[in-house]
Amino acid sequence: MKKTTLYPVHEKLGAKIVEFAGYLMPIQYSSIIAEHHAVRNSVGVFDVSHMGEIFVTGEKAIDFVQYITVNDVSKLYPGRVQYSAMCYNDGGIVDDLLVYKFADDRFLLVVNASNIDKDFKWMNENNKVGVALENKSDEYSLIAVQGPNSNKTLQKICGKEINLEYYHFFEAKVAGVEMILSRTGYTGELGYELYFKGDEKTAEHIWNKIFEAGKEFNIQPVGLAARDSLRLEMGYMLYGNDIDKTTNPLEAGLGWITKLNKENFIGRDVLLKVKSEGLSRKFVAMLGNDKSFPRHGYEIKAENKKIGEVTSGTVSPVLEKPIAMGYVDVSYSNEGNEVNIVVRGRETPVKIVKLPFIKK
Repeated sequence: MKKTTLYPVHEKLGAKIVEFAGYLMPIQYSSIIAEHHAVRNSVGVFDVSHMGEIFVTGEKAIDFVQYITVNDVSKLYPGRVQYSAMCYNDGGIVDDLLVYKFADDRFLLVVNASNIDKDFKWMNENNKVGVALENKSDEYSLIAVQGPNSNKTLQKICGKEINLEYYHFFEAKVAGVEMILSRTGYTGELGYELYFKGDEKTAEHIWNKIFEAGKEFNIQPVGLAARDSLRLEMGYMLYGNDIDKTTNPLEAGLGWITKLNKENFIGRDVLLKVKSEGLSRKFVAMLGNDKSFPRHGYEIKAENKKIGEVTSGTVSPVLEKPIAMGYVDVSYSNEGNEVNIVVRGRETPVKIVKLPFIKK
């Protein structure tokens, strides 16, 4: 098992540690509910150093990223970030990722922790234009600071004004350390990501400076469990749960990042065919009214037959109601339809609703 540079900090804080994507990661420190509300109401800090950082450099870097991803990279300018995905030739999703543009000849692709090796291999196999691909995941640590008071917290220790728009980044000194500072987020709140190099001492120094700066806001460390409930309330997808090689971006509701008018990208021909023939299933959000707890893999039924399966589910700490996402036969996918989730042998009624579950 790998450990992030912040592992000693998590131990000191008494975090509950679990194996996740090959790393020993903190799943919670106090309680999932308390950590969830800390992010929604003030500010919380996550160690997400397990995420992957792959740099693309060279004269043809923009052509390569355009070919390997489904979104339109030509719309990016230096300092801009884009949510995207990579597809296999059959339209299945290799991974969802963030594309950071530094220049026409330099990009950073931030990929999911469990997919780093697979993604890097896929990129190399499809590197037809001779760009340089460097997997620097082990060199970078990544801290996410999320919540309404995240800007006020980080501004105290940042060397320049943090006036970033959503999905933008710059390079700056934070707590005296050079880093990439971005504003994307996985919680639906105002939030920032800090990418930096250095050893355990450097990582602990930055962590401590963040907590000193956020003390007046009752800043809290937050584990992966609350990260999951926060992203679920916003309807953000998790690779391996909601999307994978068996799902295509159109049925997954990711048509908005899939630019089929883009001339040439992997999977385009199949996705054009899917669009013309129509979807057989669709990704939907479901909201209940009782205290049942929907989970990944639970059956979704209607008219006494299985129509789909839950991919992610929990009880929303904000709504205090069960929320779930999953795929259903397209004929049952309309907003407002009532279907049932089978929870421990009992059919629990839920309504198909529009995402996000909570409005920000």
